[in-house]
Amino acid sequence: MSGVWVFKNGVVRLDNDRATVDYSLVHVPTGEVISSYASLTQILLELGWKPYDNGNSELLQFAKDSGFISLPKNFNKFKGVSKAMVVTNNPGVFKLVQETNEQKETTAAAEDSS
Repeated sequence: MSGVWVFKNGVVRLDNDRATVDYSLVHVPTGEVISSYASLTQILLELGWKPYDNGNSELLQFAKDSGFISLPKNFNKFKGVSKAMVVTNNPGVFKLVQETNEQKETTAAAEDSS
């Protein structure tokens, strides 16, 4: 279910016609927009996160004494909740930035060329 919840005249409804907001995951120290699991994994390993394999082929997981990160293995499914999990488990290291249309076009062009 995608869309935007709208509150109007005392009624809440799901509006599927409104565009959803997309966010980019940004590595704060470098300003790098995370565009692949390769770059994210490298940063997480440097922060002391260890790859965790529980046998679930659908998930990419990392563990650390301070927490646990579970992400969809397919980067195209790496959306808001998963990005927020990375941010909350690494305070001050990552942030979410609302994507502009220009960023979306640049990301799409980069994906098409690879």
